[in-house]
Amino acid sequence: MANLTYEHVSQEESVNSAWDRLLIWRDHLIAKRGFQRIAGKLPIFRKVSKSRANQVFDLMAGFVYSQILLACVRTHLFEHLKDGPLSLADLSQKIDLPLKGLERLVLGAVSLKLLEKRSNHRYGLGALGAPLVGNNALTSMIEHHSALYQDLRDPVGLLRGDLKDKALETYWPYITDSGEVLKGLNSQEKVAQYSQLMSDSLPLVADEIISSYSFSGHKLLLDVGGGQGTFISILGYAAKHLNFQLFDLPGVAQLAQIKLDQTPVKGKVICHGGDFFNDELPLGADIVTLVRVLFDHDDIRVKKLLRSIYDALPAGGKLLIAEPMADTPEKPEMGQAYFGFYLLAMGRGRPRTAKELAQFLYEVGFKECELLKNSMTINAQILVAEK
Repeated sequence: MANLTYEHVSQEESVNSAWDRLLIWRDHLIAKRGFQRIAGKLPIFRKVSKSRANQVFDLMAGFVYSQILLACVRTHLFEHLKDGPLSLADLSQKIDLPLKGLERLVLGAVSLKLLEKRSNHRYGLGALGAPLVGNNALTSMIEHHSALYQDLRDPVGLLRGDLKDKALETYWPYITDSGEVLKGLNSQEKVAQYSQLMSDSLPLVADEIISSYSFSGHKLLLDVGGGQGTFISILGYAAKHLNFQLFDLPGVAQLAQIKLDQTPVKGKVICHGGDFFNDELPLGADIVTLVRVLFDHDDIRVKKLLRSIYDALPAGGKLLIAEPMADTPEKPEMGQAYFGFYLLAMGRGRPRTAKELAQFLYEVGFKECELLKNSMTINAQILVAEK
């Protein structure tokens, strides 16, 4: 497995191949304004030129599109239209915006297929807006991204490490830069804030896991970094035979136990508080799950956690990892572009490919790593390994 850190390239390795030289020539040709004008007139090149121009424009305008989406969520526009189309006058009675501002938002949302024009000068839900009605998982994440947008206002400064007090870091209030757990009464409220965000968005990943992996052969599941227990509560409906353990920071585990005791899994789950990088994990589980945990941490900590899980599992026990990965099929930019910058703003972790994670697993002793097939890889990819 190649190390993805930067390495100096020798002089022999830096010599351009014939293919490299051809690509350099192509790049220089395309960059010339005269060629661009000619290509725009020739039928054979016109379609390609137009497509690439549109793609570049969308890259530039993407931030504006995201802010229109955020405004729709904050004004509850989709919820107001869930029962049928409304006119601008009707919407103005429900949304606290001046009529001109509301019209600008609605027309922008129509152009993005979030809304659609309907008869009698009314507007209804569009193909991309309808799935957001009542979808706390998506709307919570959209609202949460306002913090990321603040940190990306100076992308070069972010890359240099010049930005102080990054907004996204406040979503990890109970972990210091050194990984230590914060103490004090104030941290409990902040733990609840972040845990609620993770809880709202986790069903998207849980559905992928449940549809891709059978838990019928397991008796006791340990969810490491399980937050408020959302994954356990969802899985409890699909796998009623399972008993559960949850391990997370003390404040989080306490919230999880309270929440899970109010669900059908009451009496079937024990929540343990601790630091999974430094404390021993509870024993007895024949399967351990890591749901959106590893990509938040550096390689050293990830390997340390995987080794701890390996030691806690019996022979033949399974580890299931589910999280967005850098080699996501059909959406490769999600890994290194989106999550690369998201985690940079967060201040820790990095996106990894399934092959990188498998290599880590083999290093600590796991065998038979398998990348499962699932339908919505944009939500997560799923890797299973056996001890």
